[in-house]
Amino acid sequence: MKYPSSQEVQKRCAELTEQYEIDDSMFDQIIAHWDEKQGTVEERLTSCFQALLKQVSEEMAKMDNHMSMAPSCQLGCAFCCYFPIIVTELEAKLIIHSIQQLSPKRSEAIKTQLQNYQTLHRDKLDTARQIDFKEDEQFKLKYRQLNLPCPLLNLETNTCMAYEVRPTPCRTYINYMDPKLCANQPMPKETVSFEFLYLPYFEALNEFLQWLYEDEDTSFINYPDDLFTEDYLINWLPD
Repeated sequence: MKYPSSQEVQKRCAELTEQYEIDDSMFDQIIAHWDEKQGTVEERLTSCFQALLKQVSEEMAKMDNHMSMAPSCQLGCAFCCYFPIIVTELEAKLIIHSIQQLSPKRSEAIKTQLQNYQTLHRDKLDTARQIDFKEDEQFKLKYRQLNLPCPLLNLETNTCMAYEVRPTPCRTYINYMDPKLCANQPMPKETVSFEFLYLPYFEALNEFLQWLYEDEDTSFINYPDDLFTEDYLINWLPD
């Protein structure tokens, strides 16, 4: 298979920046839908969160089409699952709650995975937790060099155990070139991260919570405090 060159990827990404505009109305429609939907606050909030995450992935697909490029990432390719993932307490709570709503078989498997994870990677976790992602400019490289897998990565299949609710960084980091780049380098420069998609997603999620707050019921979310507390995913998931 022929992959695009680094120059070609850079060119098309630059053209995307100039030509492509995110359709914010799609995110607005999602929160409007779940605001009007019948059900408990807990159900509506979790469903809205999942729908917003899905929209991020759909925007990624639209941008791929706009650039006429396809990701070279494949099922079982998990090199990016060793990067530090930082999320707010709000997102962490929603991920955890979503996992609890999975089938008993899946949720129990994840529970067992998380318990074993703490034991198997204790030393690496201790080191990772000492890396200050707010102050240390080299935090990504230092974390990546630990070769510490994501808590939700099944090491037997190299697949995410909570794929439907994986955080936005997992959705917006992409490789269009030869997959060997990721295999041969801990932090390849040729990969692309469309981090700007976080803004419309998070703004919509915040607006939905504002509506719930005005109705005096944000369920298990401590609003607005949970929006402003960030940490590594490894520190949010229960053991």
